[in-house]
Amino acid sequence: MARAYPPVSIFGVPTDVGAGARGVSMGPEALRVAGLGEALAARGVEVRDHGDVAGPRNPWLAPVGGYRHLDQVVAWNRAVFEQSTEILDSGRLPLMLGGDHALAIGSIAAVAAHCRRSGRDLRVLWLDAHTDFNTSTITPSGNIHGMPVACLCGIGPEPLVRLGGPQPALAPAQVRQIGIRSVDQDEKRLVKEHGLDIYDMRYIDEVGMRQTMEQALAGLGPRTHLHVSFDVDILDPGIAPGTGTPIPGGVNYREAQLIMEMIADTGLLASLDVVEVNPALDNRNTTAQLAVDLVESLFGKSTLMRD
Repeated sequence: MARAYPPVSIFGVPTDVGAGARGVSMGPEALRVAGLGEALAARGVEVRDHGDVAGPRNPWLAPVGGYRHLDQVVAWNRAVFEQSTEILDSGRLPLMLGGDHALAIGSIAAVAAHCRRSGRDLRVLWLDAHTDFNTSTITPSGNIHGMPVACLCGIGPEPLVRLGGPQPALAPAQVRQIGIRSVDQDEKRLVKEHGLDIYDMRYIDEVGMRQTMEQALAGLGPRTHLHVSFDVDILDPGIAPGTGTPIPGGVNYREAQLIMEMIADTGLLASLDVVEVNPALDNRNTTAQLAVDLVESLFGKSTLMRD
């Protein structure tokens, strides 16, 4: 069954300032080279590419106070927040091309503020190998791309926690994390304390991806704004080698397609991040091409016409 999608505004964020490996700054261009905009347009989606937002260079320094490059991460996230807010206010669907996953602080803070203004209910699907719930006191690296969910839930440096206003962008109950298989020891305790809804790879192995997604999507309604934050390291590195934090045992191709197709079936997708594509570690842009294929499925591509 054909479904109408809101017009999409793509913007790139060419930085690896929150990451532990260089190269994801080239991710936006890799996704464009893989034909993301053209693929969505071919599906009948009205697409506008706003180009890349601007921000500071990556200084590549050691952590200070438990954070690497905090000032630079804040600057990039402010730029993301402003661009996302402008797109949302114009009635379009923001599609952020990262860059590292720390940038989701800005994109989701903008979405949360938009939902508060418009009276919508926000649900975030965090597709990732990692829970990204570290803090400055427990992080083994200081890399802020391991902290965005904690920051969004109010645990982190003030400029990131309050990016979208005086209150935290999210409550843990608004987040569903899928594909998790790498959690630091102290981080395990923290996610348990805060009651995050996590579907790790063991759970997926035990019950299957269909039941996992049915549970992750339960409770959505007509007033739901569904945000998908898609880190390509959710995928098994055998099919997606181009990422800085590859973890064996990830989601396979068919499982990934089912995730995207079931999200598309809700008809509620309203904003999207695609992050952590690292062409420097990839094989002939394979990971970016796969990401484009999966994003197409988010926008209704399927084998058959379904009711």
